[in-house]
Amino acid sequence: MVASWQVQSIDSDWVDRQQAACRHLPFPKTEHAAAWAGPVLGMSAVVVCVLLARRMRRQHGIRLAGTKLGLVAYIGVWPGVLTIPIELFLLYATYSPVDSGPILGDCG
Repeated sequence: MVASWQVQSIDSDWVDRQQAACRHLPFPKTEHAAAWAGPVLGMSAVVVCVLLARRMRRQHGIRLAGTKLGLVAYIGVWPGVLTIPIELFLLYATYSPVDSGPILGDCG
């Protein structure tokens, strides 16, 4: 979710700089990095939790929710699962062409 917030922050800052300069500026590469980081980190967190659950079940014969740390991991992964569609949408929005572009203001 932090990566998604960062993508929006970078894009907003880029639009503000374009409006102040009254010209189109090159697209920031950091926005692409942040847009890719969101889904990668979100999906890797889910994969790590699933692998941890399988390992605990196989080695110790207990469910992931059977321990305190496992319960925290199990509860923590669900918000990550719910944010993956948002992160994928922001990745799509980063690469989609903007028809109108930012309004550069009163540049005369």
